Amino acid sequence: MAAVADAHHPWAFTFGILGNLISFMVYLAPVPTFYRIFKKKSTEGFQSVPYLVALFSATLWLYYAMLKQNAVLLITINTFGSVIETLYIAMYIVYATKTSRKFTIKLLGFMNLGLFSLILVILQYAFHSEYRAPVLGWINVAISVCVFAAPLSIVAHVIRTKSVEFMPFSLSFFLTLSAVMWFAYGLFLKDICIALPNVLGFILGLLQMLLYAIYRNRKPVIFDPEDKLRAPEQMKSIVILSTIPTSEVHPVDAKPCDGNDGEDVDGKDENKEGDGDEHEKCVVVVVDMDASGELQLKSDEPCVE
Repeated sequence: MAAVADAHHPWAFTFGILGNLISFMVYLAPVPTFYRIFKKKSTEGFQSVPYLVALFSATLWLYYAMLKQNAVLLITINTFGSVIETLYIAMYIVYATKTSRKFTIKLLGFMNLGLFSLILVILQYAFHSEYRAPVLGWINVAISVCVFAAPLSIVAHVIRTKSVEFMPFSLSFFLTLSAVMWFAYGLFLKDICIALPNVLGFILGLLQMLLYAIYRNRKPVIFDPEDKLRAPEQMKSIVILSTIPTSEVHPVDAKPCDGNDGEDVDGKDENKEGDGDEHEKCVVVVVDMDASGELQLKSDEPCVE
């Protein structure tokens, strides 16, 4: 993809420019998602895996472009991609729960630092200079497939909840359009390492948009925690394990609020009238989890005097 090669392939240069513009929009597609995370101070049900994989891919393609020499169109977009994905991941780590934060940091260290460094060392010392670019190119083919497939990590969640709230349509759409542009770019340059992964990228992008079309108007099957709080009287005493959309609501055994133990035995009513201060009370206890992952206990006033 040298500049000279682009000059001899005007169509390749044209699709390369279009690929840069569309890929630029692909990298900016999650901005509304992270603006929402910033406003709510919580990552909610969003996952960090797509952004970690995208960063890994961008840095490898940047290295591939440098090995190919003068591949300006690949260098520009992957430099921008590396910077913007780093910002996304940093914001995710700030607002994620403890569990998600630990998982993201571990995966970042393993994949984006450890595995990337290992690939660089192997290419540098195990292959001659003329073989480094082709070997890295085929590694990038595999990684690029993962980039296109990474947003599918939430497909199971979409199907289970019948909600596309956490699968942005804009990202799927621009990934599909970007795959078309880069496929044409690689085709005209006769670079199979660029063209091949974008075929699968196009197919996966269409699948994501199909799921969005199917479930975008469906009513989610997981209810909002506040709706659970407005459940019938026998469900008043509950524990909410978390505030994310996958929250589970569990009933907690509580004694009747009228101070009665359920048995109506002769003589007990007189004792209750003579000892009114010792009536049993029931309390609604809510265990909530804030954005930092800390558990908070909240107790309401007793439901009877």
